[in-house]
Amino acid sequence: MRKVISLNNNWEFIKNYGAEVKEEAVTVNLPHTWNNIDGIDGGNDYFRGTCAYNKVLNVNELAKADKYFLEINGANSSCDVLIDGKNICHHDGGYSTFRVDLTPYLTENSALTILVDNAPNDFVYPQVADFTFYGGLYRDVNLIAVNQTHFDLEYYGAPGIAITPIVKGANAEVEIETYVKNIEGADLIEFIVYDKEGNVVYKEKTAETKVNFVIENCHLWNGRIDPYLYKAVANLVKDNEVIDNVEAKFGCRYFEIDPNNGFILNGKEYPLRGVSRHQDRIGYGNALLKEHHEEDMDLILEVGATTIRLAHYQHDQYFYDLCDEKGLVIWAEIPYISRHLPKGRENTISQMKELVYQNYNHASIVVWGLSNEITMGGDKDPDLIDNHRVLNDLVHSIDKTRLTTIACVSMCPMTAEYVQIPDVVSYNHYFGWYGGDTTMNGPWFDKFHAMHPNIPIGVSEYGCEALNWHTSNPTQGDYTEEYQSYYHEELIKQLFTRKYLWATHVWNMFDFGADARAEGGENGQNHKGLVTIDRKYKKDAFYAYKAWLSNDPFVHLCSKRYIDRVESETKVTVYSNLPEVELFVNGESVGKQTSDNHFFYFTVKNEGESKLVAKAGEFSDESIIRKVEEMNQDYILKEKGAILNWFDVEAPEGRFSLNDKISDIMSTFCGTLWFIKLGLKLKKAMGGGKKGKGAKPAGFDVNLKDVMGMLGGFTVLRLTSMVGMMNMKFTKEDLLKMNKELNRIRKPKKLRKK
Repeated sequence: MRKVISLNNNWEFIKNYGAEVKEEAVTVNLPHTWNNIDGIDGGNDYFRGTCAYNKVLNVNELAKADKYFLEINGANSSCDVLIDGKNICHHDGGYSTFRVDLTPYLTENSALTILVDNAPNDFVYPQVADFTFYGGLYRDVNLIAVNQTHFDLEYYGAPGIAITPIVKGANAEVEIETYVKNIEGADLIEFIVYDKEGNVVYKEKTAETKVNFVIENCHLWNGRIDPYLYKAVANLVKDNEVIDNVEAKFGCRYFEIDPNNGFILNGKEYPLRGVSRHQDRIGYGNALLKEHHEEDMDLILEVGATTIRLAHYQHDQYFYDLCDEKGLVIWAEIPYISRHLPKGRENTISQMKELVYQNYNHASIVVWGLSNEITMGGDKDPDLIDNHRVLNDLVHSIDKTRLTTIACVSMCPMTAEYVQIPDVVSYNHYFGWYGGDTTMNGPWFDKFHAMHPNIPIGVSEYGCEALNWHTSNPTQGDYTEEYQSYYHEELIKQLFTRKYLWATHVWNMFDFGADARAEGGENGQNHKGLVTIDRKYKKDAFYAYKAWLSNDPFVHLCSKRYIDRVESETKVTVYSNLPEVELFVNGESVGKQTSDNHFFYFTVKNEGESKLVAKAGEFSDESIIRKVEEMNQDYILKEKGAILNWFDVEAPEGRFSLNDKISDIMSTFCGTLWFIKLGLKLKKAMGGGKKGKGAKPAGFDVNLKDVMGMLGGFTVLRLTSMVGMMNMKFTKEDLLKMNKELNRIRKPKKLRKK
């Protein structure tokens, strides 16, 4: 019988393996990453290289078996397995399970070495992205001991059993296929299927590796309403003895994605409104424990989400299991992201096969993501387009029950050829944060919907950053919690009322590590999360979504951390999913309000220190405000480690500078030429396009109007602070030179100070 032996404990770890000056070995337990600290502290200087994990395997201490397989559930991003110095396996792709047969190489005491490498290269994805590529053995490592005849352990890390339920009327026609190695003529497979209550609904012992049967009056998996799961067990029987066993849970459900009515689950409209998730947290990097996954799931359930986009790579099997059990509808994807690699096609194919084969049985997954923002360097590359066609066809050949999708970068034209390859499409838009304004979001999707009435369109990313900065006058780009609240209030009202949107995914549920970032006053993180990276603080925007999505009654007073206020009258915002809210100031009611959008706004006098209490039904929440004469400086953003701050920039009157918005600069002929020159630099950094006459910079496959619509709200200084993820760094000298160039360009009269 198969035995799974954990190898998580007591590894000898050597950082920077192979360097001339060897680092001292230390003992670590798995899961482990060497970037849990430097991958999140800013500077884009976290260690990327090869590290070694060493362990001695004593065969005499292992369970007796014919064969031994090493199972590695996550090694980022490339990995070599050595036994007694002999390299027996190489794997490229940092987010999936792979296994290797150790049996031919084991001796009485075998030295097992696992070399893990997250150094940059040009053929393994991801190479360019706005998150940290943590290195390490950051998931479980096991030894699996099996009989010579066993369920296949080597085929793309898959579980050896694939379950396909097709709902027809009240019944489900189910196919269970198993994959067996070294099966002999008299061997049998016993199939048993249990319902959630433990009752046997199907049982058969056969020499066939595949069976088909019907579950009559099947209980449907119905999302968060009723996430009902069956369990299939396959026993491999030799001479009346079970010698191997695999099992998997599955759900019976059917769905469609309609271009006008959105997501439809089991014949009923089921709006997909939710979040995206990265797999890291402070202090741990991506080396998460089960309790971390459970806490993340609890928070996502609390906010009321019905869907999660699991970005930008394959996540831990334990989290997919939680999604099945809790009823979340899932978008699963590979890290084919940001920069198309001419040498990376084989890697996209292998990572896609691993993603689909390993996760085929999960009822929660409805779409496979082919890529994310891959047209940053332009959408016309024939190899990029063909790569998507290959992946799309591959997925449909493996899985005929699910659909394909992509997450398009905002500036990708609606008419782009690659947009029409997958079954459904979503766009990443940040109008109101990176550029444009919040009012542009809904109309953009209306335009796409009108242009492509038969293509389901969704929102794969939208959001804005917030830290512990505060203001009574929130403005775009100020990083305050108040602006994030305003932004999401506006986006909720626009997106949630457009039923044709097949799914909306907030970017992001949690703040996450992005070591190249240097903005907002805390380097090394993307702060668009609704919850902080340590999971200790739910930002106000969290409760805006809870008010719209959750049925659990509550009331929430916003801006609790914004106590000291200079104005004599101040705005107080309350979120609740109850119909009426009453606000009390120092025990006296200042009125009741009803709202059809769950957002309640009060204006109260700010005198001395006041205790605020919001009441909705039997629920209440409270906070304090205090009248002060001068703004509390602790509420005002102070950049740390910025190469150049806005107040360091010379800005002669009537001339442009780094502090001016791109839309203003491009309103002049000279300014447009200057911005095209900057775009060419960015394009070169991205590795996109061909050099020579007629070459266009990243994003300039669309017209200038579209560019200004997306980037127009950026100042040049802010744009330069955002390109670290593209491996492009500007020095202080570079920025000062750019500013000097802009100082030569005269502003038009309408922009000059009067």
